[in-house]
Amino acid sequence: MNERPYVLLSCAMSVDGYIDDASPQRLRLSTPADFDRVDAVRAGCDAIMVGAGTVRRDDPKLLVRSPARREQRVRRGLPPDLTKVTVTSSGDLDPDSRFFTTGESPKLVYAPPGVAPKLADRLAGRAEVVEAGDPVSLPAMLADLARRGVRRLMVEGGGGVHTRFLTAGLVDELQLVVAPFFIGDPAAPRFVGAGVFPQSPAAPMRLEEVTRIGDLVLLRYLAGGGR
Repeated sequence: MNERPYVLLSCAMSVDGYIDDASPQRLRLSTPADFDRVDAVRAGCDAIMVGAGTVRRDDPKLLVRSPARREQRVRRGLPPDLTKVTVTSSGDLDPDSRFFTTGESPKLVYAPPGVAPKLADRLAGRAEVVEAGDPVSLPAMLADLARRGVRRLMVEGGGGVHTRFLTAGLVDELQLVVAPFFIGDPAAPRFVGAGVFPQSPAAPMRLEEVTRIGDLVLLRYLAGGGR
């Protein structure tokens, strides 16, 4: 078995690099056609990950939506839903969020040792809490997922999680959808934050595919990921 899963990072952003605006409501950057494409990509993965901030802010379900794709997964001997994964440093997670209350597959939370025991009590029956260092080590988390049989992990945000995976050189593939508008608000979250990225001018990613989805464009990059 590989030491870690294949990591696919998926994100939609505005032309100027924002993944949301600063309003309380979530901004939809994609279209129904792109949401369906993302659903197909999800259906081909074993686990899906977002950061704790995304769990709190967006309250996502992270399910495979298409009944046909769910049935296809079952026919392949897979559960209809992906294993859900999140990472937290504070343990500030609501056990009643849809991350924990929807779907038939396991929910895994990676947390520091000082946070994990109380969080495990609060999430008892809804998620397994795994100690993974302080701060949480992404390589340790990925190694644990590999031991659980996860071969393909889809990472869907937010910006802090994107930044950590990319700067650590742990992304194998980046699927980036660009929406045809600007946000222009410095208070809004961006695709990535500041960091030292191995995907530099001296070592650029390889553009594998460009796909038009209405007025959106999908850029599919192979990032290397040290594999």
